[in-house]
Amino acid sequence: MSLRKVLSLTKAGYCRTVKLQTANIFRQNVWLLTATSPRFYSAENLDKTKDAKPTEKVEILGRLFPQAQINQDAQEIKKEQEKFEKENQEKAEENAKSWNRMKMGFAVFGGAMTVMGGIMIFEMGAPRLDDSGAVIEDEFSHMPVVLQYLRRAWKELTFYEKMIKEPSRELLLPDALPPPYQPTYTLVLEFTDVLVHPDWSYQTGWRFKKRPGVDQFLQTVANSDYEVVIFTTENAFMIWPVLDKLDPENKLIHYRLFRDSTHFIDGVHVKNLDGLNRDLSKVIVVDWNKQATKFHSQNTLVLKKWKGDDDDTSLLDLANLLQTIAMSNVTDVREVLTYYGQFDDPIAAFRDNQRRLLEQMEQRDAPEPPLTSSWLRTFTRR
Repeated sequence: MSLRKVLSLTKAGYCRTVKLQTANIFRQNVWLLTATSPRFYSAENLDKTKDAKPTEKVEILGRLFPQAQINQDAQEIKKEQEKFEKENQEKAEENAKSWNRMKMGFAVFGGAMTVMGGIMIFEMGAPRLDDSGAVIEDEFSHMPVVLQYLRRAWKELTFYEKMIKEPSRELLLPDALPPPYQPTYTLVLEFTDVLVHPDWSYQTGWRFKKRPGVDQFLQTVANSDYEVVIFTTENAFMIWPVLDKLDPENKLIHYRLFRDSTHFIDGVHVKNLDGLNRDLSKVIVVDWNKQATKFHSQNTLVLKKWKGDDDDTSLLDLANLLQTIAMSNVTDVREVLTYYGQFDDPIAAFRDNQRRLLEQMEQRDAPEPPLTSSWLRTFTRR
């Protein structure tokens, strides 16, 4: 027998043996499955499964899908929806009632304003009467009656607006006194944050703190050929008592001007110096707000706003500056004020000028060295 044939027989026998072993292993596994799980593979268990009651199935489904819990959740969701819908309905009803009340309020307000407007037009637009009760004719008498009342009422309204925006009078100060009673220069001072600083609290209300050196300042300028005028943008009823305490004898402050003497322009109370009835070449305004004197910036000395610092000495230096102007008999103060107006702090600039002037005076008044010392310095080169 050839070797090839022997190998083929051996191979065929080996394959047959493997197939038999595989079949035996399969049978053993089937038997094991049948022995350990007869419920699934035996006929007896199949019959028992058919005869079993459906309660176990219901219990299993109940565990997986709890119907009672689902029904309870559904009921709660339904209750929440009903509650939400009820709340929305109540809100809608309340909004409707609020809107109706608002419309009624607008109607009542509109009616009241209409009635008040009619009464105002009737009162303000009525023609004026003389002492005997006769009608005084004016520029509107030839117009129809309704138009007459409207035009007169509008004229009255514009008059009150003019009172608010323009000064209460054309000339703010009386005519100057004859010499030598009239001071040469007029000093216009802002009161708030220049001479005093206002402070308010719940315990004390409004209080005014005096700036350091304010009493000495007023005495110095009042005795230095200056007419002192307080011109503030505050109301008179609040500032007048403070001025009485600052100058109880009315010897230092000659005149007092308040908000009613200003022009109200673009939300700012502006001081118009043309109404002072004084020569503007001799008028000096001291203020911290540039906008308050924008019509006459050349006459203004703008200081830094004082906020209550106890170490401030600006008023004393300002008094020296004003005293120097008066002693120098300056013809036009606007030249001096324009020079110091170019500095952010004109008082500091005046201090520097004073210091340099004193140094120059000391050098000028210093004695000259003797001639021998100058020769000795030349030879020794010292």
